[in-house]
Amino acid sequence: MTTIRRPGWREFCAVIVGGILGTGGRLAIDLAYASDGFPWHTLTINVVGSFLLGLLVGTVWPRPTTPSWLRAGLGVGVLGSFTTFSAVMVSAVSLSASHEWMLAVGYLVASVALGLGAAALGLQFGRPATSIGVDE
Repeated sequence: MTTIRRPGWREFCAVIVGGILGTGGRLAIDLAYASDGFPWHTLTINVVGSFLLGLLVGTVWPRPTTPSWLRAGLGVGVLGSFTTFSAVMVSAVSLSASHEWMLAVGYLVASVALGLGAAALGLQFGRPATSIGVDE
């Protein structure tokens, strides 16, 4: 039976610092995009974040020497605050409220499909060559 260790103060602090960095990155991208009605900024943020989390899970997480505070700081902190499900939902509701039903559905489908694809690609890039069937 696996015992789950309760996060300590290092993990807590790493999540706080990571959250500040992720939120800052998200705001920078939000400010850089001009709004044309379609939430390109939220889609971009979530697809990039999905790729990066997949990459981290494939590279950093499997290493037994990776400290738990680093996993928490990068995963939950940086990428958890950078990407948000709630932003996807608010964007979809906003499009629906503007009677842009097809855009809303397209946005939700694109968010899920591109997010899944980006996470899978990140995992694929993050795995060592031997674990994905590539000879050295």
